[in-house]
Amino acid sequence: MRLNKNKTQVLTEVSMIVSNALAEDIGNGDITCEYTLDEKVRIKALISSKESNVVVCGLEVIKEVFRQVDQKTKVIAHVKEGTQLMGKTEICTVTGEASSVLKAERTALNFLGRLSGIASAARILADKIKKNKAQILDTRKTTPGLRVLEKYAVKTGGGSNHRTGLFDQVLIKDNHLRILKKNASGLALCDIIKKIRKKGPLQTIIEIEVTSLGELKDALMGEPDIIMLDNMNLRSMKKAVNLRDKVNSHIKLEASGNITQKNIKSVAECGVDFISIGAMTHSVKCVDFSLNVK
Repeated sequence: MRLNKNKTQVLTEVSMIVSNALAEDIGNGDITCEYTLDEKVRIKALISSKESNVVVCGLEVIKEVFRQVDQKTKVIAHVKEGTQLMGKTEICTVTGEASSVLKAERTALNFLGRLSGIASAARILADKIKKNKAQILDTRKTTPGLRVLEKYAVKTGGGSNHRTGLFDQVLIKDNHLRILKKNASGLALCDIIKKIRKKGPLQTIIEIEVTSLGELKDALMGEPDIIMLDNMNLRSMKKAVNLRDKVNSHIKLEASGNITQKNIKSVAECGVDFISIGAMTHSVKCVDFSLNVK
C-alpha cells in the first residue's frame, strides 16, 4: 500500500501541480502589487495556524510555491512536517520582496490548509484504532490533479495508501461484476479471480468487492490478495473474518462504506485488516492558516 512512483516522478508532479496553481491565480500578473508596491521593498511575514489539534502537512509544497514565484524568497519552517499543534502556532517565516511574497500567499495557504486538513483527519481516525491491527486506507476519491499530494497527506497523518490509480492494482468492483455477469453468465467470482491471475504478472495485487457472506465464500475460493467487504454491518463483518480465518488467513479483508469517526473503532474490532475511507480526501475541512506581514 504505497504511492507507486519514485521520488523523481513525485517531485516532478508536485512541481507541475504548483506551476498550474500559480498560473491559475496569477495569470498575466498581480495587478494590485504592480500598481501599489515598489519591487525593491523587502518584507518578513509569518505563517501561523488559527486552530488547535492540527497536523501540519505541506511545508515542502509551500516552499516550492514561493520558490517558483521568486527564487530569492526564503522560507524557514519552525515546526517539522507531521507535527500536531495543540494551539495557535507560528509555522514558518517568509522573507523576500513584498510583491513576490504576496503573489505566492494564497496559493501557498491553499495547499497548506487542504493538506493539513487531510493529515489531521487521518490522524484522528488512526488514533481511534491504534490498539487494533487494522490500517486506515485512502481511496481514489481525491481532488482531480492533486492525488499525489492528498495521498501524501494521508500518510503524514498516520494513514496508509490504497492503490495510486487504475494502473497499479486490480480491483474488481460492482460495475465490473455486473458487466461480467451479463456477458459471461454463470461465471463465479472465484473463476473471475483465477482468470485474472493467469493474465497478469504474478506480483499484481488482486482485490475483489463483495456485498454478502455468500459472495465472500465464492471469492475466497479464488484466493485473491484482498477482499473488500462493501457496506457490511458489524455482525456480518465479524462472520466474514471468522470465515476468512477458516478458509485462508493470508487473504486480507478491507472494510469499506459509511465508516466514520463514530463507528471506526467498532469496525476495527471486527478483525479486518484494512479500513478504507474516502471522506478523508473528498469531504475534508481545510485548516485555517494566515500570512501576516511583520
